Amino acid sequence: MKSVRKSPGPIREQPESPDQDRLKTTSPILSQLEKRKQVYASFGYDIEGERRAIIEAALPLSGRILEAGTGKGHLAATLAKMGYQLVSFDLSEEQLRAARDNLENQGLLHLVELKREDGEQLNFPDASFDAIFLVNVVHHLENPLAVLSELIRVLRPGGKLVISDFSPEGLAMMAEVHRREGSEHQVSPFGLDQVEEFLLEKGFRVNRLSSRFQITLVASKP
Repeated sequence: MKSVRKSPGPIREQPESPDQDRLKTTSPILSQLEKRKQVYASFGYDIEGERRAIIEAALPLSGRILEAGTGKGHLAATLAKMGYQLVSFDLSEEQLRAARDNLENQGLLHLVELKREDGEQLNFPDASFDAIFLVNVVHHLENPLAVLSELIRVLRPGGKLVISDFSPEGLAMMAEVHRREGSEHQVSPFGLDQVEEFLLEKGFRVNRLSSRFQITLVASKP
């Protein structure tokens, strides 16, 4: 089933801590994130709005939430601001340190349990999470089917697997952003079309949503 995503709205926002404004102005990590956000905005990409829309597409959420691929903690922070607690893992120690700084500076670290995990061999029991998010990660994966299989394993029956990644226009934007920064944006040939096909073969019910820069799959485990 395909649909066009609506603009995100407010959900259970967490109040900012008294020191949050000061931290926003003094944290190097948040300063870097703000610069990147401004670059995205110059392309018309509202990255914070997209994150909220991805989460809203998965509502209602309950039980244990897992994020696969912490990165610098962007999505984890958005979920925490909405009032959710979660576990978030990444293989990279560097990314986890950046995420910890990011979340701590926003007063959200108490809501997010950060763990170092290999997505191809997770140290979680079967059926241990009610919702799993994998956002802007698929195009980086060397062995996506192994990661997807592990996420399916740790998702309980009836749980939601939310997978989102850049659309073709979004990938073109990211290539240009990285070019301006003097780097190259590496992209796997395995995309969300193949992800959707794999999930359907596993018996998932899949709802596909599209915006200009993002494609999101909300899949329910049988």
